[in-house]
Amino acid sequence: MRQLDRRSLVAGAAALAIGLGALALTPMPAAAQQGDQIYGSQLMTEQERMEYRERMRNARTQEERERIRSEHHMMVQERAKQRGVELPPEPPAGRGGGMQMHKGGGMGRGG
Repeated sequence: MRQLDRRSLVAGAAALAIGLGALALTPMPAAAQQGDQIYGSQLMTEQERMEYRERMRNARTQEERERIRSEHHMMVQERAKQRGVELPPEPPAGRGGGMQMHKGGGMGRGG
């Protein structure tokens, strides 16, 4: 390979590496990192979001998850009111979109 071609190749590779490095350093919103959405997450600290996710993961029943969601909803609504922020009255459909496990272990539409 000629000297000029090698320099062009090295310069192009360096530019690509710098571009990819900058892309990797671009912060991603926490919800996007986790693949889920938490109602009112913009009013929560990262620690609060992690604790909420942990509580939901550790919930043993659908009723316990609903109780956690309800408590969270009230807390976020109160925080929004204090800060003068308007949130939608209801959280977006969460993961599962109303799907529940049935006794047979399969997924089915909740009701």
